[in-house]
Amino acid sequence: MTTQDHQGAAEAEAEATAADGQALAAAAGGLVYPVAPGYRVKVRQGPGTGTPVVRLLADGARIKIRCQTHGEKVSGPYGTSDIWDNIAPGEYISDTYVRTGSSGMVAPACMN
Repeated sequence: MTTQDHQGAAEAEAEATAADGQALAAAAGGLVYPVAPGYRVKVRQGPGTGTPVVRLLADGARIKIRCQTHGEKVSGPYGTSDIWDNIAPGEYISDTYVRTGSSGMVAPACMN
């Protein structure tokens, strides 16, 4: 590998690191995530299946996660979790229906 090749590789790595940093910053501010394809997900008033349904998300919906909280454990297309995503005031969906790329929290904890 030439010196120029090493510089190019270092620049590419720096750009990738910067992109990762931007992705983390965007996640803190609320990235948009896709809901599992083929599902019309129930949006609930609270973080559990026993709370009233507020509305249904359309198949192919994309959501912005405002904050996340722990609630009822639910199984969905992306595993089993007790993490619920707050997408608007009084609107929660199970994180197991959202493709976040993580099994943990990707947004700040909700302040109840």
